[in-house]
Amino acid sequence: MTFDAIWAWAALGLLLIAVEIGTSTFYALWFGLAAFVMALVAWLFPDTPFAVQLGGFALLSFSAVIVWRLNYTYTESGSRVGQSKGDEIGRVGTIIAPCSATQNGTIRFTQGVMASREWVAFSNAPLEVGDFARIVAVEGNALRVEKAQALN
Repeated sequence: MTFDAIWAWAALGLLLIAVEIGTSTFYALWFGLAAFVMALVAWLFPDTPFAVQLGGFALLSFSAVIVWRLNYTYTESGSRVGQSKGDEIGRVGTIIAPCSATQNGTIRFTQGVMASREWVAFSNAPLEVGDFARIVAVEGNALRVEKAQALN
């Protein structure tokens, strides 16, 4: 094979590594590394037919993905920034815009809840401005609330 095959495999490897950097999926990484290995094979064995190189690339790529998937274990970091873990349930705030089953309102907290002091709120029972309300659930970007006795 000619000097061009070495550069073609190396360029493909760089392109696939760039795709991996952009997507962070870890799949393109193995294809990129296989392309680099094929560039090395084309350099060490310049007379290797192109069909053999393609077969080697396919075999290396899919073997690497399979080995990675068999040995990869997903671990959760425990950091769920911006996501509700249920710690907000029970917090009490003040209704500043009335809400009911048919109308979204607004609730304000003295201390922020999930990094915001004001949230869209909805309730099964009507709540008026000045009523205290307790968080019962976080549903999407809104809080389901119910009437509470006092601010605690």
